[in-house]
Amino acid sequence: MEILTKYIPKVEKKVLLLIAGIVWGFAGFRVFTLGLEDVHSSRGNWTVSLAFAAITFYVFFRFIFMKLVKKHTLRIINSKFEKQYIYSFFDLKSYFIMAFMMIIGISVRSLAIFSPYHIGTFYIGLGFALFSAGVFFLSSSLNFEITKMKYSN
Repeated sequence: MEILTKYIPKVEKKVLLLIAGIVWGFAGFRVFTLGLEDVHSSRGNWTVSLAFAAITFYVFFRFIFMKLVKKHTLRIINSKFEKQYIYSFFDLKSYFIMAFMMIIGISVRSLAIFSPYHIGTFYIGLGFALFSAGVFFLSSSLNFEITKMKYSN
């Protein structure tokens, strides 16, 4: 196992937060644009769609993603290792949750359980919440000294 781990890049905590921000931001942007495409192609009511997307955004951002941002930022900042593996912006449990969410999302889209308009509306809110969480990770990286003071035990 040591042979494998010596080839996996390690990065400083500040860089790890930057990577988390880029990954979350990209994922959020991609989900958001999928949602926009679905709502646009369905010729749905944009006012209703954006209202429900705003509710979706609030619920996911406030009750899920901000808690995850704080949890992972706290874990990264308080790690005893100055350099961590490049993939360690998530813990193992979070990778499983992410994989589960992706499988559910892909399955719902491919099985056409809901109309593209409804999926698109949900994806707009979810994608913007993910993107916003990415912005918080980026902010933590760019303001690393302040983040360290805020989250250090």
